[in-house]
Amino acid sequence: MNDLYLMPALQREVKGALQLAVPLAAAQVAQGATSFADTIMMGLLGRQELAAGGLASNTFAMMLITTTGVISAVSPLVAESFGAGQGDRITRITQQALWLAALLSLPIMLVLWHVGGAMQYLGQEPANAALANQYLHAILWGVVPALGFAALRMVAAALSQPRPVMIIMLGGTGINVVGNYVLMFGKLGLPALGLAGIGWASALSYWVMFLALVGYILWQPQLRQYRIFHRCYQFSRFSRSLFGELLTVGLPIGALYAVETGLFTVTAYLMGQLGTDTLAAHQMVLQTAAITFMVTVGISYATTVRVGQYRGQDDLDGAQLAGYVGIGLGALFMSAMALLFMLFPRAVVSLYLDVNNPENRRVIAIAIELLQVAGLFQLFDGTQTIAAGALRGLKDTRMPMLIGIFAYWCVGLTSGYLMGMRLGLGGVGLWLGLALGLAIASIILTWRFHRLISAQLRLQPSETTL
Repeated sequence: MNDLYLMPALQREVKGALQLAVPLAAAQVAQGATSFADTIMMGLLGRQELAAGGLASNTFAMMLITTTGVISAVSPLVAESFGAGQGDRITRITQQALWLAALLSLPIMLVLWHVGGAMQYLGQEPANAALANQYLHAILWGVVPALGFAALRMVAAALSQPRPVMIIMLGGTGINVVGNYVLMFGKLGLPALGLAGIGWASALSYWVMFLALVGYILWQPQLRQYRIFHRCYQFSRFSRSLFGELLTVGLPIGALYAVETGLFTVTAYLMGQLGTDTLAAHQMVLQTAAITFMVTVGISYATTVRVGQYRGQDDLDGAQLAGYVGIGLGALFMSAMALLFMLFPRAVVSLYLDVNNPENRRVIAIAIELLQVAGLFQLFDGTQTIAAGALRGLKDTRMPMLIGIFAYWCVGLTSGYLMGMRLGLGGVGLWLGLALGLAIASIILTWRFHRLISAQLRLQPSETTL
């Protein structure tokens, strides 16, 4: 790209990226706020409910995020088709993505129904396992709408329509919070369901969000033109080629999400072996980190869309700039969050537990230590997520999956286990392992995007060639 035009192009790309990333990030924060609100309200039930509920919510999140990763293949495919002006292909991709969401829901629901009973065989206290089972048996009824909503919101974002997704997810968060209060404590004449009530409230919010987005797509002219739900005969048709393309792109993404979330889930189970106090502290810190992480997830989705749309237009200079801008925005935001974690850890912990209650003293001390380490890996976590998003825009998903397996499990989990469980560093050691794994992933994924897009630019015919 000519240096003379670099600065105006950079300004335009930052503006365009923010216009897409801000509502998508807000939508992701709203989704994260649901888990954040759940965690805070679990703390109102007690220390043990916070530990057990955190374990259950981590297990549910791992299943949901993994399957959402598979479905997220719809984003680069629709973005590329949108950039190329292929409207009919957008319709057919979306319909096949909804079928994929429905098919993935069934095994996930079966696993969630049985996994709670197996927790005590994985080193968890029986009382914690029983409480976790109550939560999982309730929230599993929200899997179908959660995956359907995931498919439709990615389509809306790829078509540069992120604002309704943000509004709907904010409304879903409000419904979840109110539902938590009513069902946890038995208000409005309903029975007090405790931890299970939080699960039922989350399931209800997923259904409301899914139906609201379906309604918006049927009403909004720009989205209605694709007639996703109007052609019943076409909707029921199975397209082997498009379904296969979704799986080809999506399965490696799902695997990458699985190894990343699996790293945090296994870490949570190891924390449980260190005791209820350590597990509760871990849940507080992880949930706090998840909120800031959701902003970079939104930026990564925006980066995937921007890179994919430029690729559909055969504008590789634009795709390169879009990837670099996305990574830069994420690094800047996460640097600020790292400072917040390190400078004000006690204020963060006070959101979850009464810091003046002597019974919570040990949990608070552990959580403050973990927050210092969490601040360390914030930068790496955001960078690797957005770099992977930029690679998805190029439909490069298989190699990031292999990079994730190496960085998260071979480096992150192994080093965390050695430091935490063998060298006696406890929860801090496990979190240091997480930071190291994410650091390796961020470096390699960023380097791969730079290498791939640079290679494609070298192969692109020069505009001055006759």
